[in-house]
Amino acid sequence: MTVLTKAPPQVPVSSTPARGSMLATALAQLDSACDCLKLDDGLRAIIRQPERELTVAVPIRRDDGTVSVFTGYRVQHSSARGPCKGGIRYHPRVDMDEVRALAMLMTLKCAVVNLPFGGAKGGVTVDPALLSDGELERLTRRYAAMILPLLGGKRDIPAPDVNTGERTMAWLMDTISMLEGHLVREIATGKPIALGGSEGRSEATGRGVAIAAVEMLRRLGRDPQGLSVAVQGFGNVGQYAANILAAEYGCKVVALSDVSDALHNPNGLDLQAVTAHVRHSPGHLLAGYGLNGCVDHIANADLLTLEVDVLIPAAIENQITAQNADDIRAGVIVEGANGPTTFEADAILKDRGITVVPDIVANAGGVIVSYFEWVQDLQSFFWGAEEVRAQLGSTLRRAFQEVWAFAGRGGYDMRTAAYVLAVDRVASAIQQRGLFP
Repeated sequence: MTVLTKAPPQVPVSSTPARGSMLATALAQLDSACDCLKLDDGLRAIIRQPERELTVAVPIRRDDGTVSVFTGYRVQHSSARGPCKGGIRYHPRVDMDEVRALAMLMTLKCAVVNLPFGGAKGGVTVDPALLSDGELERLTRRYAAMILPLLGGKRDIPAPDVNTGERTMAWLMDTISMLEGHLVREIATGKPIALGGSEGRSEATGRGVAIAAVEMLRRLGRDPQGLSVAVQGFGNVGQYAANILAAEYGCKVVALSDVSDALHNPNGLDLQAVTAHVRHSPGHLLAGYGLNGCVDHIANADLLTLEVDVLIPAAIENQITAQNADDIRAGVIVEGANGPTTFEADAILKDRGITVVPDIVANAGGVIVSYFEWVQDLQSFFWGAEEVRAQLGSTLRRAFQEVWAFAGRGGYDMRTAAYVLAVDRVASAIQQRGLFP
């Protein structure tokens, strides 16, 4: 453990994040972990600052012949423990502070599950629903070319995130392969299997959330069979988490939501029917399901305050706040999204005795299997789905146990334990490498 006797002051960053923003929350949680470690001022300053930040203009020709220019970002937070790793998201609210926060969370996520990666993140400020498939492809290819100076299989490896997927990664990989003059499979993860993707990657984050939920329930002495679950966000992560908890562990999923609707049935939802509806609905949304009266339609905000055994916020950041934390009635919260709980809300939940499995542990399944994909691409030797699932389960359960044991030894809650353990590993790597020159 990296411990010094002098308690450090707060260290400024290059910009002051807005109060309540994702970056403000991430920095507050980081500072709390640094305080627990009594970390040296210099180390704290290094970890608080991203190593590199790139903002790019992304012009594309629209289908009607006009030109639109979008703004893209790529942030590399830390390469102390290995190549930078992190997703690319397309969303109208993407900005530099959000990308900084997500890159920092990726550094800590990789450290807490002990992967040889640092953290990065990228994104484009765009509403992809307003672009055609051709426009999305041109956007992706131009963005890939613009951030290429930062990328590389041993420098920075992108992956899918919000509103991106294996098709996006295929376009990115192909663009870079054409510019490099040879196939570069290891430049990105989350690719189609035919292009060097890994079995089990699409389900990995959701499966990891399910594993984390079950691990916590069992440590609390609770059998997951029959326990009620509410899932906010029925995208890739939420769908897999809900279906795996129900099918493999016998949980009763009583509520689901996305941007279009929120469904509730205290007796349990028919997940097969809901999933089939979403697969074939416009925009792959819940809207239109249950018009025959088989479910109650509730407000998205009300889903968060249902009386359930497990709540999984798997949508976007800042969903549990100081305004609604007192109304949360779930016994356990498992964070499927990045940063769904603000710093202020976290303190309220802790005071109320609500157990939280933090995002950097709960949703680490995606980056774990991304690591497996990267390894397979480098070796050109690929694994079967069962091996991927077994390795994912082993890696995540080991990390969960390390955090649980560390929390017990230090008297920490799970989030503090995860952050302290992660920050210590990053700080130790920085110390042992030293400063260049």
